[in-house]
Amino acid sequence: MTHIVDQITGHRRMRRNRKADWTRRLVQENRLTVDDLIWPVFVVPGTNVLEPIAAMPGVNRMSVDRLVEAAKEAADLGIPALATFPNIAMDLRDQTGSNSLAADNLINQATRALKKHVPSIGVITDVALDPFTDHGHDGILRDGVIVNDETVELVARAAVIQADAGSDIIAPSDMMDGRIGAIRQALDEAGHQDVGIMSYATKFASAFYGPYREAIGTGGLLKGDKKTYYLDPANGTEAMRDAALDVEEGADMLIVKPGLPFLDICWRIKEAFGLPVFAYQVSGEYAQIKAAAMNGWIDGDRVMMETLLAFKRAGCDGIISYFAIEAARALGKQA
Repeated sequence: MTHIVDQITGHRRMRRNRKADWTRRLVQENRLTVDDLIWPVFVVPGTNVLEPIAAMPGVNRMSVDRLVEAAKEAADLGIPALATFPNIAMDLRDQTGSNSLAADNLINQATRALKKHVPSIGVITDVALDPFTDHGHDGILRDGVIVNDETVELVARAAVIQADAGSDIIAPSDMMDGRIGAIRQALDEAGHQDVGIMSYATKFASAFYGPYREAIGTGGLLKGDKKTYYLDPANGTEAMRDAALDVEEGADMLIVKPGLPFLDICWRIKEAFGLPVFAYQVSGEYAQIKAAAMNGWIDGDRVMMETLLAFKRAGCDGIISYFAIEAARALGKQA
C-alpha cells in the first residue's frame, strides 16, 4: 500500500535510520571520546590547598601537590592533557609581569611536578601575562597602552623557560601580533624543536570570561578592557586572517575561544587550514550550564555531553573544558 506520505517524500523516509538504538548507533556521524578532552586547571601556592571557585561550581584552585593527585585521576580516566593556569601571590605581580620569567614560578613548579609524578599526561602551558601583571592585562602596560613588541619579546622568553621546565605544548593566548613566530624561533634556538605551539588563534573580546578571571585573581585588577588586542565578536573574516597569520608563523594547533558562541569559526578554520582545531569551552559557558542544572532547569549531564558533541560536529579535534573529568567519567560508564 502506498500512503500519501510516500507520494510526498518519494518513498524516502528519514526515520528508517532512527527506528532502533542499533541503527542510530550504526549511522552516528560524530562521536565524543575521552581522547578529545583537555582539562584546564588552576594552580595556587601552598600545600594541601583545595579552594572551591564560587562562580564555577565543581572547579577548584589547587596547590601543586593536590594538582598532582588530580592529574593522576585524569590520567587514569584517559584524559590526554592538562592546561595549567596559575593564580600567583599578589605581591609577585607587577606592570610587566616579570614573574613569568622566573624559572621556579608557580606554573613551572606545577609543570615539573606533573612531569615527574604523572609523566603519561601532557602539559600545556599558557604564556600570556595576565596572571602575572598587577593590571590584569595580557601584555605590558605603558601609558595606558598594551605595547605589542615588548610583550612579544617577554612572552617568547617565558615560553623557553616553560619548555625548560618540561612543558609539552606552549599555548600563547595574549593575541599580540607576531608572537607565534617569535616563540617558534625562540624555542628552536633553545633546542626545543619538539615543543609544540597550540595557538589561541582566535580569542574574542567576549563576555564569557568572567568566572575565569575570578579563578586566576585578575577580575578586580583589570583596568579597562581587552578590545585593543582581542578580536571583536562580530568579525569572522578578521578571525580567519588572524588564524592564517598564526599558521604561517608556525602554529601546530589552533584554538577558538570561547567555544559555543563561535562554532562557525571552528568550522571555517578547520576547513581552511586542516590543522588540529580545539575549542575552549570557557568559564562562562560552564557556569551557565552548572547554574541552570543546579536550579533544576536543565538536565546538566545531557547538556554537558550535547555541547561537547557540538564541538566535534563543528570540526574540532578536541575540547578544552572544565567538564573534562565529569565527561570522562560519563564516557567510561558508556564503554
